Amino acid sequence: MTRFPYDQFAKDYLQELLLPLGKVETSRQVAAEVREIDVYFAPSPQPSSNTMLLGLLGRFATTAALFEPFRNAASKSEIRGCIHKLFDVFTDLERQAKRNNTPVSEIELPRLWILSPTASVSLLDGFGAKLDEDNWGAGVYFLADFLKTAIVAIHQLPPTEETLWLRILGKGRVQQQAIDELEALPENNPLRSKAMDLLVNLKTTLEIGQNVDQEDRDLIMRLSPIYEQRLAEARQEGIQQGIQIYQERLAEARQEGQQQGIQTERRITIENLLRVRFGTLDEELVAIIEPMLVLPPEEFTRFLLQSSREELLARFRQT
Repeated sequence: MTRFPYDQFAKDYLQELLLPLGKVETSRQVAAEVREIDVYFAPSPQPSSNTMLLGLLGRFATTAALFEPFRNAASKSEIRGCIHKLFDVFTDLERQAKRNNTPVSEIELPRLWILSPTASVSLLDGFGAKLDEDNWGAGVYFLADFLKTAIVAIHQLPPTEETLWLRILGKGRVQQQAIDELEALPENNPLRSKAMDLLVNLKTTLEIGQNVDQEDRDLIMRLSPIYEQRLAEARQEGIQQGIQIYQERLAEARQEGQQQGIQTERRITIENLLRVRFGTLDEELVAIIEPMLVLPPEEFTRFLLQSSREELLARFRQT
């Protein structure tokens, strides 16, 4: 699978699920030689009911954590890179603590969770990764204590509700079974709708991408019924009315003159894509529309479909 669409999906997915539990940062930069952490999580002081709903992922999020999800099996080089980033975070935290004259305890240091769709025996043995089935079950391998790192072999996780939210980030048959289980959840499950919306976004991103491989096509096909269902639900909630307003505004824009009309059409397109992605237009989103108007339609469309809210604000918010 194309790396970027899946990386963005994984970041958005983890952010949405973990946000009720604490502070979540994506693409956090560390070290002088810039390296980005996919997801940095700090738990809220107050426990959240979502911790139980998230099962095994919720247990991971009871303490500070770094999450590094991979679409393809993480290589030994990639795992070393993740550990390097973890040590950079340790160094930053210890430097800040020294400045404030407040020592850092081991429990305050985040744990690294490497989420890999598969992991070979030789790779796990090479890192000395060991199971702790009594406490964590199958598929979760821990490195030495002071490394504060675990490799999650998603294909080895038991197919239970406890592991569902991690298996969504798996691959092939494992992921498709998890999607089946997600659809089967009660419609009032507070996490079901979020996960399905993010999967629909992933389908859309893959469809407009280039070099779509067979794995991408299989996933697009599997997600198509979910897309159709969400589209029907959206229409029932008033999207049809929004389309009508959009068409009326386009007609008015064309009457204002070709050049001005084109600019207005672009503005309307951006507004509607922002509404589709984020539900409503708040002041922060309205503020980035003007800077985006200078881009060709194919460019701002790509940004709006593939970027998270935080990335859009960071790129286009005017100082």
